[in-house]
Amino acid sequence: MNRVPNDAENAHSSSVESCPSLRDVHSINPAELMARIESYDGREKKGISDVRRTFCLFVTFDLLFVTLLWIIELNVKGGIETTLEKEVLHYDYSSSYFDIFLLAVFRFKVLILAYAMCRLRHWWAIAFTTAVTSAFLLAKVIISQLFSQGAFGYVLPIISFILAWIETWFLDFKVLPQEAEEENRFLIAQDASERAALLHPGVLSDGQFYSPPESVAGSDEDSEEKQDSEKPVV
Repeated sequence: MNRVPNDAENAHSSSVESCPSLRDVHSINPAELMARIESYDGREKKGISDVRRTFCLFVTFDLLFVTLLWIIELNVKGGIETTLEKEVLHYDYSSSYFDIFLLAVFRFKVLILAYAMCRLRHWWAIAFTTAVTSAFLLAKVIISQLFSQGAFGYVLPIISFILAWIETWFLDFKVLPQEAEEENRFLIAQDASERAALLHPGVLSDGQFYSPPESVAGSDEDSEEKQDSEKPVV
């Protein structure tokens, strides 16, 4: 007979335990809540979170690292000017690394535009760039003759493929969840501050605290004499 009430009590206790952050926020005094909200507002004024800035730095590193490897490959093949003319002006899909460099430029432009300038909070842009990079590199490795050109035939496609997937992992598992968690904390703190303002509409000012005027010395004796004088004479 007591099973239903016990189940109801267990469900209620589990629901209460599932919201520790809300209880913790309500237990904070209003001054600390306002301090936290001001800190969140300061982060919003910066325009971009720290974890998103780290992601943008990694995207920039991706472009610079692939560019450095491509320049090294141009030097190894017999000089930058000669090899650059061969790979760019006389582009050949089966033997040129210029398209891998352009692929890194493509990733950089799309990701910086989406997540730094537009501050996108969705994964579709990184999914698009990673899918294009993976499909292009797989097709190039299968169709082209890069493996017959030495170590760079392995290094550039593998490095480009790995960097693209690291960017995807970092955005999906670090940037977006952490920003969503910070936004939830801000909303909870803001809601708690509004409730605290309703419960405590205002802080008493100094003018509202007053002390009664000091009594003049000897006032008790004067009052006793006045009472004696007011007594009727028999």
